[in-house]
Amino acid sequence: MSHVLHRSLSASYPTAVAGDGPYLIDAGGKRYLDACGGAAVSCLGHSDAAVIGAVQRQVASMAYAHSSFFSSAPMEELADFLVARAPAGIDSVYFVSGGSEAVESALKLARQHAVERGEPQRRHLIARRQSYHGNTLGALAAGGNAWRRRQFAPLLIDVTHVAPCYAYRDQADGETDGHYVARLGRELEERILELGAENVLAFIAEPVVGATAGALPAVAGYFAHMRAICQRHGVLLILDEVMCGMGRTGSLFACEQEAVTADLICIAKGLGAGYQPIGAVMVSQAIRDTIRAGTGFFQHGHTYIGHATACAAALAVQQQIEQRDLLANVRAMGSILKDRLVQRFGDHAHVGDIRGRGLFLGLELVQDRATRQPFDPARCLHAQIKTQAMQAGLMCYPMGGTIDGQQGDHVLLAPPYIINAGHVDEIVDKLARAIDSCLD
Repeated sequence: MSHVLHRSLSASYPTAVAGDGPYLIDAGGKRYLDACGGAAVSCLGHSDAAVIGAVQRQVASMAYAHSSFFSSAPMEELADFLVARAPAGIDSVYFVSGGSEAVESALKLARQHAVERGEPQRRHLIARRQSYHGNTLGALAAGGNAWRRRQFAPLLIDVTHVAPCYAYRDQADGETDGHYVARLGRELEERILELGAENVLAFIAEPVVGATAGALPAVAGYFAHMRAICQRHGVLLILDEVMCGMGRTGSLFACEQEAVTADLICIAKGLGAGYQPIGAVMVSQAIRDTIRAGTGFFQHGHTYIGHATACAAALAVQQQIEQRDLLANVRAMGSILKDRLVQRFGDHAHVGDIRGRGLFLGLELVQDRATRQPFDPARCLHAQIKTQAMQAGLMCYPMGGTIDGQQGDHVLLAPPYIINAGHVDEIVDKLARAIDSCLD
């Protein structure tokens, strides 16, 4: 019996022993096409020589130096690289070890910024239902997935949740995108005013919702409208790009496609592509300047912030993406993959919606296409599809609770940026076999 406390104590996991581009290989030699990047992480695949070399060189010279004593060249160079390519107003980077830490750090930065501006009454967070922001307590409280929150609710801070921008389920028949956006904006503004605008700290949202809703983008104009409402009331905008950022949707930052910037942007996953654990908060100049002029330090920290080897790996990942123009491949292969999904599943009796951007795509599964009725949650369709896909040699990311944390099933796809048209065909063919085998 394994002494590892695995995610599931009843599951039997194959042992991964090697990687080969977009494939993982188990101890028996079976190959799995990683069509989800694990959890939208492995954007360069599993055997990139340039990144491996960068990690080896950094470990050989200095693996780690605590950030309360030293800076390091990889940390400074990675910060320079990211800020030079960041949305307008972003000035600095706070490096952590993953997405949940990034969100926690952003929440605390937002709060400290308010205190140091002389607005200590600002304490309320507003987030969206069916969002996911991480599993640490602050991030989990911000998240709007009912199932993930339920058993830990007594430990969570109060967060106000508003409707997501979920056009497939919530946009009314005949309602234009503009009217839908206005309706969602009214709800956000009403919540701000109910809480007292002077008491609201921040609004946090994913530009493209990942794990809980299956690559769900907003309709045109949504984020620009929400940003304007936040600015009108002095509320910070935190964009969680942990899953959808770092090129996943076809631009380095997902918010570029929304033509908005933010006060704080959380990144991880594709930042280091799984070669080392790393995440970060991108911080606006206004927030940095406020703290610099006040106490002069951020009252927060983790042991491994700015880890030299993690930063060296992430810098190599980002350089590879840029030097090889892989974002162009994300856009090209993403378009081909979406077209192939539409060809194969567009008329499928149990696929209600195909959505997403770049190489971040999702299929929402339904019992009845006409009424959009979901499958009975007791069926655990998403889990069945994952099992069948693994048997076929395909890794995908199915989840349940798409609609409200309990009802609904979707499949999320987030393959590496290095895939080609042959890999696209393999993804679609194996996914079709897995889905159909569960629905026959």
